[in-house]
Formats: sequence, C-alpha cells, structure tokens
Amino acid sequence: MDQTDAEARLWDRLRDRRLAGAKFRRQHPAGPYIVDFCCVEWRLVVEVDGGQHAQADSGDDGRSAYLASAGFNVLRFWNSDVLTDIESVLGRIAEYL
Repeated sequence: MDQTDAEARLWDRLRDRRLAGAKFRRQHPAGPYIVDFCCVEWRLVVEVDGGQHAQADSGDDGRSAYLASAGFNVLRFWNSDVLTDIESVLGRIAEYL
C-alpha cells in the first residue's frame, strides 16, 4: 500500500527506533484492521488521518473501539499536523512512550 506524504514523513522519524528507542511497525495488522503505525511493546497505535476521516461515518469510532478492546491505545493526527508541525506530533507520541 502506498503511503501518503504525511505517513512517509512520520515514518521517517519513527523507523529504526528513532523516537525514544521504541520499535514501530508500518502498516501493521491488528485484527481485521491495518493500522498506520504500531509499537507492540507499548501497545500504541498511531493513525494519520486525511480529510475523509472528518466524516461521521468514517468508521474510526468502531476501529478505535476494537483496538482499545484489544489493549491498544490510539493516537490520531491529521495529515496537516504531521506536515506542518511534526515536532508537536512527535512530542505527543514521546509523551505517551
């Protein structure tokens, strides 16, 4: 699957344990879903959302509920935040870790 520009930019900062020594996986299967980024050790899923996720019927609520029931915490960021203020995004992820 092709990454969005925002996903590629965030992956560049998460890969190879670049953030807090945490191992992230890209396009990781989690039950019936494929999540953008996952740190299994910390039970953390990071999702990067485009405009389609602003719609009420995007399915994000069910997806997040499933992930929570499986023991994962989910952090969501808008594409625009990743592209314009990646340091704040990384800061929020690092705070969780």
